[in-house]
Amino acid sequence: MSNNWRTVPLSEIADINPRLGKNILSDDSLYTFVPMASVGAADGRIDVSTKRPYVEVKKGFTSFQSGDVLFAKITPCMENGKMAVVPDLENHYGFGSTEFHVIRPKDGIDPKYVYYFVSSSDFRREAGHNMTGAVGQKRVPTDFLKQSLIPLPPTPEDQKRIVAEIEKQFSRLDEAVASLKRIQANLKRYKAAVLKAAVEGKLTEQWRKDHPNVEPADQLLKRILAERRAKWEAEELAKMKAKGIKPKDDSWKKKYKEPVGPDTANLPELPELPEGWVWTRLGSLPVDVFDGPFGSNLKSTDYVSSGVRVIRLENIGSSGFIDGKESFITEQKYEQLKKHKVGHGDIIFSSFVANETRVVMLPGHIKKAINKADCFCVRINDEAINKRYIETFLATRTAYEQLVGEVHGATRPRINTTQLKDCHVSMSSLAEQNEIVSEIDRRLSVTEELETTIETNLKRAERLRQTILQRAFSGGLV
Repeated sequence: MSNNWRTVPLSEIADINPRLGKNILSDDSLYTFVPMASVGAADGRIDVSTKRPYVEVKKGFTSFQSGDVLFAKITPCMENGKMAVVPDLENHYGFGSTEFHVIRPKDGIDPKYVYYFVSSSDFRREAGHNMTGAVGQKRVPTDFLKQSLIPLPPTPEDQKRIVAEIEKQFSRLDEAVASLKRIQANLKRYKAAVLKAAVEGKLTEQWRKDHPNVEPADQLLKRILAERRAKWEAEELAKMKAKGIKPKDDSWKKKYKEPVGPDTANLPELPELPEGWVWTRLGSLPVDVFDGPFGSNLKSTDYVSSGVRVIRLENIGSSGFIDGKESFITEQKYEQLKKHKVGHGDIIFSSFVANETRVVMLPGHIKKAINKADCFCVRINDEAINKRYIETFLATRTAYEQLVGEVHGATRPRINTTQLKDCHVSMSSLAEQNEIVSEIDRRLSVTEELETTIETNLKRAERLRQTILQRAFSGGLV
């Protein structure tokens, strides 16, 4: 940093959470604002376009005005960079959520200079270390903001030059990021098209012509159902024998519940299937579908630094298992929850169905784990069904369109296990299922490499963004 720069507490160059006078409350044209839903993490924009009477704001609000810097104080909003500079409010004040701080720069201090400083990862990391409160509800305290040191260049004009250079370099970076995201979106559309064609039999048209004598799906399902019933009867006889009971006749067999067959009457229009294929309910297949422990059965205080893995929503990606975010419980806690045990080969489905379905198969290194609530496990219990094929179908738009109509919950749209089991799956012979999975792998291998490269470059762009900010506030940018 240049010798002409100085480092001062943030409270010296800005008012932190300033209060409004009581006379302001009589204004009948005040803005109401909920920043957690409207603040952009990257561009610093906020939406205050809706003007409402102040009387709609009950109690518990934070006031702001044009030129203020809004800074999210709660996790994970703060960690994700939820902050902004308030645009022109036409001489009015705004009111909104109490879950953000207001930084009001004093005369001679450029609001955008302060905004870029508090949006840097260095500052947010330090803020994260100083959070207080319970786990999951931690907040950045006001005193931390007041005492935080901000480097200042010699003159206000230097602040503006630094802001201009940051925005110039960010603009170039944003163009590159936008191009990467366009390619990413195109790859996602291509993948969706491949999966759709796969579960409708279009990828294997020639294969069916070359293999006309395979077992059709309806015969496969009859065989699976017969084996399922035989297994149930064997288990029931074993239970009676253990109790010393000898059945007098076959009346006990009437207790068996036949799986409910497909019922497409109330579903969105399903694609037409090739000859030899059928629709069937997921729950009619030899599967177990179960969720994880809810509520007090698994609390945040149960997590430890190592032990038995917990599979969480953060591990279910749009295109694969996300291994970086690890959570663990003790062996003792696992013994209490082992009915929720999952492992390699189990399919994990996110109960939240918003814009897409998210589903992954657990990889080989997940030997013993439990699934958390809202992470449904779909376990295939018969080798006559290809697990990868079921995973593929649940990731398609066809599955999404069936399930999205079943969601409940205003803020977090979710389905339950019963609705998932009611999802209708297109089925072919086992041999064709195997061929479909091989064809998908062949077609998507290149796109997966591209997706990995794009993700790497997007992360690199974010690191470069932070490098620009580090140089800016150390005097090395201009």
